[in-house]
Amino acid sequence: MAAKIILLVEDNPDDIELTLRALKKNKIMNEVVVANDGAEAFEYLFGTGKYVGRDLTVMPAITLLDLKLPKIGGLEVLQKLRAHPLTKLLPVVILTSSKEEQDLMTGYSLGVNSYVRKPVDFSQFAEAVSNLGLYWLLLNEVPPCKGG
Repeated sequence: MAAKIILLVEDNPDDIELTLRALKKNKIMNEVVVANDGAEAFEYLFGTGKYVGRDLTVMPAITLLDLKLPKIGGLEVLQKLRAHPLTKLLPVVILTSSKEEQDLMTGYSLGVNSYVRKPVDFSQFAEAVSNLGLYWLLLNEVPPCKGG
């Protein structure tokens, strides 16, 4: 069975570092692909740009998606993922510091699988990431990928 990849779509270097540290602290050693904005996430998922030629039968087991992104915002990324046959069933968790109820409602209406607010405290953040990893990487069953 292929290793389960985590796609982290996040533009804040501090949040990227915190997420990677939290995964490592909790012994979640899966490969993490970091996309710094929505456009880069699309390049990875659809095998374009710097990811041209990537094997599209290997998709992330989970995408951790921030909302406040440059170029293409997180909700627009989610909307486009759900509209495309290759990515419409991929598990997506919004991992954000947004406290806006509208973001939460819109995320779910666009088909997000889970919505998690980033705790400010590192130990709480590490625990949240650990729980996400345990559930989405070990317990959750993902639909088979058909590739592009």
